Amino acid sequence: MTSILSGDETVLRYSATGPPELSEVAADAGVTVAAVGPSGAPAIEPLVSVTQGGQTTFHTRCSADELRELTAGLDDGLPTDLADAVVDHDPSATSLPVPDLAGLDAGTRRVTGGWGWRRPTDPDDHEAAGGFVTATAEETERAGESLRGRGWGDWCQDEPLADTWETARHTDGEATVVVNAHGTTADALLLASSPFDVLEGACATARTVDADRVVVYVSEADEDAAASVREAADAYPDLPVAADVVTGPSVYRAAEPTMAIEAVEGNHRLEARLRPPGPAEVGIDGRPTVVHTARTLAQLAHTLRQDGPTTRLVTVTGDVADPVTVELTEGDSLASAVDATTVEGSLKAACVGGRFGGLTASLDVTADPASLIDAGLGTEGVVEVLSESRCVVEFVGRRAQFAADENCGRCVPCREGTTQLAELLRDLYDGRYDRDGIEELDRVMRTSSICTFGVDAGRPARTAMAAFESEFEAHADGRCPAGACTAEVTP
Repeated sequence: MTSILSGDETVLRYSATGPPELSEVAADAGVTVAAVGPSGAPAIEPLVSVTQGGQTTFHTRCSADELRELTAGLDDGLPTDLADAVVDHDPSATSLPVPDLAGLDAGTRRVTGGWGWRRPTDPDDHEAAGGFVTATAEETERAGESLRGRGWGDWCQDEPLADTWETARHTDGEATVVVNAHGTTADALLLASSPFDVLEGACATARTVDADRVVVYVSEADEDAAASVREAADAYPDLPVAADVVTGPSVYRAAEPTMAIEAVEGNHRLEARLRPPGPAEVGIDGRPTVVHTARTLAQLAHTLRQDGPTTRLVTVTGDVADPVTVELTEGDSLASAVDATTVEGSLKAACVGGRFGGLTASLDVTADPASLIDAGLGTEGVVEVLSESRCVVEFVGRRAQFAADENCGRCVPCREGTTQLAELLRDLYDGRYDRDGIEELDRVMRTSSICTFGVDAGRPARTAMAAFESEFEAHADGRCPAGACTAEVTP
């Protein structure tokens, strides 16, 4: 099979995750048919597009009957009268020609360029888009001096990669590269829509640290992502290292880098490992191991392939009409990501940075990690929107209780601290607001917990008290300004 990214023939693309009838109708269209991966905007899927030369029509939420209607007229030209959007573009476009459709028209498309456009596991499509460039170890190491890890599942979260690579390379034993794609929407989308990018970054890292094995670690709940990366690994031309796909339990803590290693080793009880030494010295089966998220490795592959802006994947969720994952340059504001969807009601607050992100009333913050950290927010790449009807005190209370219920129990500051934090927040409903006590407890957890789970668990409460203190005081006085937890504050 040759690439679908060149030539003048008509190409019909449809969402591979759509209903089976869509595939059956497409197969009878009498044109070149391509099953492509998710676009990042689930609200418009199943998404179908039809390309002839330098023009493409897009058809959102396409049913089998609608597809049957538009394919019946293909002999007469593109079905522009049935389309939700039409785009003129380079006839050999290797990235999605962005239509004027909500969810697709925000941000930029560098790492996400193949989503909804290229066949995820077809090596010809990937090569036509400039993929499979073999960088030397020296070139990769130079890239790793400035590239920072993405996500809390990356051992180098917000830190350059090169120092960890050097440690692994100079530690005795064959190294292993772990692709941690557990539990984050953006990582799962990368495996489902552009797995070759992730594997390419992993192979470059393996060459740099002299690794003989790549392990792709996926939540057992992400079956599509696991199947896609397995197929891509089998189709990867001259794969330079052995690649395995391992699934782990679909619980939040299982994404922590050392607990990911525990899961890959087959341990049923997942606990964070004491450090030092870190995984680069003692990882899987005692071997030096580097752990990077799929986002980090896809970014590495694109950095080695071409110059371009450093970007961040941001998933918008919460009180919005539809969740969406977009790609921003580090200079773009988080507000531009939220603009890719519709807030249900008016925006009151956002939890920025994932499960234990920071609460803020302003999204006028750029997506680069330094700005996010300066603003007290998290860098996980998730913006959870809270509308005016939501109570921030209830929100952070639930996050604290989640932390108390779901921590691994390995270290006292996290195990006991999260329980005490939940109790202090619950005390608000009995008229007691101990801000100093919450801040001191958060400080202890941040400075003495052994892993990111405990370090970050107090951030929702800390940042919410800073931005919405009047709501905490109101609850202690027996009122919920949002009216969301009236029953709890009524004596």
